[in-house]
Amino acid sequence: MSEILVTGGNGFVGRHLVSALQDRGDTVRVLALAHEDTSFLEERGVEVYEGDICRRDTLAAPMEGVDAVLHLAAMSDVWRPIEDYRAVNVTGTENVCRAALAEGVGRLVHMSSSSVYGMALGRSAHERFPLVPFRDPYPITKAEGDEVVQRMIAEDRLRAVIIRPDQIFGPGDHLHFGRMADRVRAGRGVIVGAGDNALPFVYVTDVVEGLLLALDHEHAVGQAYNITNDHPLTQRQFLQAIAREIGARPPRLHIPYRALYAAGYAAERLTRLTRSQRQPVVTRLGVKLFGTDNRHAIDKARRELGFMPWVNLHEGVGLAAAWYREQNAHAAPSPASPEHAAVPGSKAFVRNARSPS
Repeated sequence: MSEILVTGGNGFVGRHLVSALQDRGDTVRVLALAHEDTSFLEERGVEVYEGDICRRDTLAAPMEGVDAVLHLAAMSDVWRPIEDYRAVNVTGTENVCRAALAEGVGRLVHMSSSSVYGMALGRSAHERFPLVPFRDPYPITKAEGDEVVQRMIAEDRLRAVIIRPDQIFGPGDHLHFGRMADRVRAGRGVIVGAGDNALPFVYVTDVVEGLLLALDHEHAVGQAYNITNDHPLTQRQFLQAIAREIGARPPRLHIPYRALYAAGYAAERLTRLTRSQRQPVVTRLGVKLFGTDNRHAIDKARRELGFMPWVNLHEGVGLAAAWYREQNAHAAPSPASPEHAAVPGSKAFVRNARSPS
């Protein structure tokens, strides 16, 4: 049994991770922001420390005496300047790593992202690929944070492991699955391009398994691992599976990729010119994610960690849909016509800052 600190432990992935750690007998602490509702954690006997990864002085107390740190906290999916993203995803990550070194923590697992490689690469990205992220604040700063951890492993002998998961979905996922299901249910879903591109999605418990393997495996320190399902669904298959599981009609409206990408560029420019704080109605990152083929190899994680994705994506959609149906049992969707269809990258793709991906 170990004493584990989880940053971002009150978010979607964090809650699943905390439950898994407790199930195997570990004692868990969570670092949470002052305004967060931590009742879920407190009901489970988790010790919650109020703090902020942007404030290094708040990190010593929660790290004192822990055996390991699982660093999930990040800023994502909010329309904020890149400086704000850097403060959390780069400086905040370095703060966590420096605090772990100062407290003599035995191991740190950093949850990075497969977005650090870029998108539409034409082949499956493996861990030796260069980090050339799409020019958007989230992937740029996740790549920079990833490089900070790599540098500290090499220069400061930080005992860290880097995990690079794909887009994570499952029960509790209001961002990806919840919003996609909302649009399909209301008849507002669209398909970007032909729809035959692979979507880079992975079920949440498989990511938790990857994090635990990185935490436990003797030879994982100093390494980076992709964690995903290497049998992806296409965009069309994923949307059809959602529709089938929630009892809705699958999307039929196709919007050409180039046209939607251009619309994303125009929407982003307009938002910047008007200095709006609201997410553009469509973004280039959202179009790129949903409209291009993105695959990531997990051979290294299979070979070195013994990782394998246990939940196939059709089954994962079914499990997520069961949660979604329960959440929406008494809600009725409002009708929408195709000309008002929601598109990837819309303001629906927003979550609270500094929560895990």
